[in-house]
Amino acid sequence: MYSADPTRYDARMPYRRCGDSGLLLPEISLGCWHNFGHVDDQHEARAILRRAFDRGITHFDLANNYGPPAGSAEVNVGRFLAEDFAAHRDELIISSKAGHDMWAGPYGEWGSRKHVLASLDQSLKRLRLDYVDIFYSHRPDQDTRLEETMSALATAVNSGRALYVGLSKYPPKMLKQAVKILKDMGIRCLIYQPPYSILNRWPEAEGIHDWLEEKGIGSIVFSPLAQGMLTGKYVDGIPDGSRAARSEGFLQASQVEAHLEKIRALHQLAGERGLSLQHLALRWVLDQRAVTSAIVGARTVAQLDDSLAALQAPSLDEELLDIIDAISPAVKSDDAEA
Repeated sequence: MYSADPTRYDARMPYRRCGDSGLLLPEISLGCWHNFGHVDDQHEARAILRRAFDRGITHFDLANNYGPPAGSAEVNVGRFLAEDFAAHRDELIISSKAGHDMWAGPYGEWGSRKHVLASLDQSLKRLRLDYVDIFYSHRPDQDTRLEETMSALATAVNSGRALYVGLSKYPPKMLKQAVKILKDMGIRCLIYQPPYSILNRWPEAEGIHDWLEEKGIGSIVFSPLAQGMLTGKYVDGIPDGSRAARSEGFLQASQVEAHLEKIRALHQLAGERGLSLQHLALRWVLDQRAVTSAIVGARTVAQLDDSLAALQAPSLDEELLDIIDAISPAVKSDDAEA
């Protein structure tokens, strides 16, 4: 059993209220999308979780299909939770999601009650938990009535399998409809999870940030470093062995090439202010008033510590924000997952 010093929490980790709920989240949360699958170094994965907790990260973000292979991140994190964190369960926020392709057959993805609730039960088994703190509909389903998907989320809360529910990557119109349907069912939508970074500012352009604040809904953003494009790795092009150099995966070389001019301008700007590009990008996200928490991934403990160092960077001044706006303005996007 992992037993840290009682003073383990890093006092420099700020927590923010999630909308107008009673829940506080750390400004930086740990995402388990990559680096926790069966293909990854399990010794390092375990060390990352321990280090994150010691540094005040109390929220671990997962989904049914995280790995690879799909489901393996929950299996591995579930083992670490049971072996290392059982005594700390009430100090942790564990989230999972359903909706992406998970198993064969017609019920292995999307938003039917059959898929959503079966997926939740499978996630709980893999995580070795009685409940998750936050359960999301991971993506909208254009072919299933919103009432059906939202009723499954309501059942998750009413059955005690989830404490709160959230929505991920829903476009503005569907998001607003889904929140209202949940409210009519007596369930509050706690949180919304979109991709958001200096290079992908569609929640601003679509007015989502303002609407979330108006409704008292929290916002936890993923890919604040634009899948590594804002780490400085791609300033000189696409290096061999990088995520964008591989044919599979979500980050493609074409995306890097499309943003390369902006990446280089932001890198130069960060250097002029004595910051790394990564710290500039994270500080910018955290300075957005509507953001409750930013989800970061880490391949090593050192990478995690480097991301957390952004918390010590000063808030960006208006002049710097104006320059960033000029380099990469907020624009609407037809692809909420970009």
